[in-house]
Amino acid sequence: MTNIFGNTARWYDAIYANIADYPRAVTAIDALVTRQLGPGTHSLLDVACGTGRLLEAFQELGTYQIEGTDLDPEMLTIAQMRLPGVPLHQGDMAELRLDRSFDVITCLGSALPAVETKDRLNQAIYHFARHLNPPGLLIVETFIDPDQWEDGRLSATFVDEPDLKIARMARSSRRGNVAVMDFHYLVSTPAKVEQFVEQHELGLFSDEDYEDAFRGAGLHAEKRDAGLLGRPIWIARHKVA
Repeated sequence: MTNIFGNTARWYDAIYANIADYPRAVTAIDALVTRQLGPGTHSLLDVACGTGRLLEAFQELGTYQIEGTDLDPEMLTIAQMRLPGVPLHQGDMAELRLDRSFDVITCLGSALPAVETKDRLNQAIYHFARHLNPPGLLIVETFIDPDQWEDGRLSATFVDEPDLKIARMARSSRRGNVAVMDFHYLVSTPAKVEQFVEQHELGLFSDEDYEDAFRGAGLHAEKRDAGLLGRPIWIARHKVA
């Protein structure tokens, strides 16, 4: 698994400021946790926590013992500045090995499809399940269904702040069951203007792929709408014997 935000970790929050609704996502997840696990303090691990925005929103609730993990060390540096004292771990989600388990595990923002292959999807869900306290909740956000993928789709995102201007243009293609998105950036700061390309590759997994992964990990899952980026989410729990 490669680090897809190698060039843009420092601008991640600005780029996604108007795309990802962290307070709304946390409010919905907290209501779900309260309904299914009951009120009280719960331990929570955010997988692919990025710069820590979601964890920050959970911390503000005051009822979660939070930890995070991410592949990108630069993202984790930003998150640690935002969340002093919060345990953050660097590593590949498909090889998750921590020394504790959690009541709630989240993996939002379509981060899970970055594993790219079905084998690594199964591996990641297996490790998530091993870190989930029964009865616990695993909440993951998906990407685009393979049947709904459009080659050649164009998108654009703009940031217009006093000391930061960003234009991000993207064109999407497909390589087998992997979506390939070439993001072309033009970034202007008081120091300089930069131009570069960043390629993101995400697995195009069907509902059956997710169901097989959850089932293989001993979890019961159901699909709902919608997560941090407005895409479908899966809510999974350990099967009752």
